[in-house]
Parts: sequence; structure tokens; C-alpha cells
Amino acid sequence: MTNYTLTVTKFNSIVKNIFNSEELLHNVKINGEVFGVSISKQSIYFSIKDEESSLPCVCFYTDLIDNIKEGDSVIVTGSPNFYTKSGKFNFVISKIEPYGQGLLYQKFIELKNKLEKEGLFDSAVKKQIPTTVKRIGVVTSKDGAVIQDIKNVTWRRNPNIDIVLYDTKVQGIGAEKEIAEGINFFSNYDDVDVIIVARGGGSLEDLSAYNTEIVARATYECQKPIVSAVGHETDFTIIDFVSDLRAPTPSAAAELLTKDTKNLLQVYKKDISRLSRIIDNYIADKTIRYQNAKETILSYIEDICNDKTNELKKIRQNILQKIDNFSTKNEYELKLEFAKLNRLNPLDILRRGYAKIEQEGLSIGKLAELNLKKNIEVHFVDGKINAEIKEK
Repeated sequence: MTNYTLTVTKFNSIVKNIFNSEELLHNVKINGEVFGVSISKQSIYFSIKDEESSLPCVCFYTDLIDNIKEGDSVIVTGSPNFYTKSGKFNFVISKIEPYGQGLLYQKFIELKNKLEKEGLFDSAVKKQIPTTVKRIGVVTSKDGAVIQDIKNVTWRRNPNIDIVLYDTKVQGIGAEKEIAEGINFFSNYDDVDVIIVARGGGSLEDLSAYNTEIVARATYECQKPIVSAVGHETDFTIIDFVSDLRAPTPSAAAELLTKDTKNLLQVYKKDISRLSRIIDNYIADKTIRYQNAKETILSYIEDICNDKTNELKKIRQNILQKIDNFSTKNEYELKLEFAKLNRLNPLDILRRGYAKIEQEGLSIGKLAELNLKKNIEVHFVDGKINAEIKEK
């Protein structure tokens, strides 16, 4: 036992150093269920728990966590941290990823996005459900309640309809392959008017066979119209988006294919209402994005125009300055040339008292050039006179 007393700060520092020095505790992965989520501007606080314990967590990188919520099963990666000042312990997260159901849902979303981009969900490629059905092909298990429900509903509404069953697994290893084979079988079966792919409700893991690419592509390539009836109304699987019509339950699928007009109208109204909400939300989201992009682009264009306007002003001023300098220089040189010309101008000589003599249009510069028998013209600066030569 120690004989000295520690301060709170000293003790907390020792505890912190113990956590920091233990390499096995750093970048460790822990899985648990999320609870107690608290979000601030710069961090997210929550805890994860199992059946016996809980662990307080904090994440300072909010972009790592997208829509984390109560009850999510996750795997967190990080290191423990003991805060000396407050004496509180937190597990600081550097990475978070879904676990179990969360991982299945992530794979579901990834496959859904991939197939949607390829056009497997496009309404333009969906086949029309026949108005008159004589024979239905059903892909499901012969041992489940689903086939019995389909038979009961179908034959209660129309006992003349035939039902052909292709027995498959509905979950477990190899189920997706058997389901795809069943769809392919009916695709080439001429006496079947429409196909129902069905099973009862279950967890996301239970329905995983219907969220596979092999089943989706078999559905897309099928030559016959397919009604998906997988799970309950709240369950959505990949085959629901690829199929030509989705029924909320297997019994509802049988009703849709043997229905009266009123029941059909009610189902259509429900699907239209759901699609309308999806479309409204999609349009609202795209409108907001468009407005934001528009404002950003207009602001960017305005900045470019302002920059280019300022550049043009500078260029214009530079050009005007050069023109002014050029004009000034040439005006000065022109004045010099005018001065030279003025000095050579005959009129300028005449203004100084000299006169120009011409005889028969020829300038006379010497006495010897005169013809004494003809008159001469004497030019002054302001006029001329005709004169007769009297004497030489």
C-alpha cells in the first residue's frame, strides 16, 4: 500500500497513460447495438451494448456516420480515451460499419442501385398482366402455407383456374438458384399465362434469396409476366422492383389475378398513392438541387463576367493611352513637316516682298529667259498684274 496521496489530476493522468500505452486497445473492433444517440454540431455521442454490458462512444467525424439510429447493429473501430479533466471514459470511433442485418441492408441497397442503373426496374420494359388468366405458375415451396393460401383464394374466386407449382426452397443455401430455375422453367412453359413468385414474411436475412442478382436477372429475362409476392406488405425485395407487378402478400397476388374490378381498383390506388409520394419527394429533392445548382452557376458566371469586365476596362484604358501617345507623337511630327513645307511655300516668299514673274505660263528666273516682245505677269502674294517690257 502506498504511503502518499495522489491528486485527482495525477491519478487521472496515470489512468490515461495506461490506456494510451496498451497497444492491444488501439484500433480495436467492437460490435454491439446502438442506443442513446446524441448529435451535436461537431460530434456524435452514443453507446453500444450487448446482453450484459454497454460502452460509451464518441465520433468527432460526423461524415463517418450516416443516419445512425437507435437499435442499429454496428461494428465500431477505435481506441479508448480517458479524459483527464473530467475523469470520463469514452471509446473514440474512427470507423463504423453495419453488422448483421445492417450489412444485408447495405448489400440490398448496392444491388438495387446497380440494377436500377442497368434499367431492370424501368416501367417501359415491364410486361402487362393479362386480364384473363386460365393457368398460373407458382414458384414456392410445396410444404409452406403460401401455396395453400394461393390455392384457396384463387379457387374461391374462380375454380376454373389451373395452378402449376414449381417446388423450391424459399430460404437457405441454394434457394436463390432453385428460384431462378423455377422462373426459367415457366418462362418456356406455353400453357402458363402468368407466374407468381411467393413466400411468407420474414426477416431481411430470411428474404435474402429474393435479393440476389441471379433471381433478379431471371425475372427480368422471363418471357411471361411475373407477380412478386414475397413477404408482407412492408417487406420490399429486389424481385419486387424487377417483376411486372408486386403484390403485398401471396394471397393478394392470387386476388390480383382472379380479382373483380373493385378490388383491382383499390390495389391500383394504393400503388399509385405510394408511387405518387415517391415521385413528389423525388421532384422536391431535384427541385432543391436544381435551385442550389442554379444559384451556384449564376454566381460563378457573375464572378467571371466581373473579372472579364475589369480586364476589358484595363485593356481599353491601355489601348486609349497608346492611341493618345501615338496621336500626340504624330501630331508633333506633322507640325514639324508643316513648318518645313511653309518654309518652302512660294507664297511665304511672296509675303516677304518678293514677286514671281511668268511669261506664257513659264516661270522666269533669269533676265536672259525674257522675250522682250511679249508681256509678262507679275505675281504678288495678294494678286497679279500684266506688264509690258519697255526696256532691257
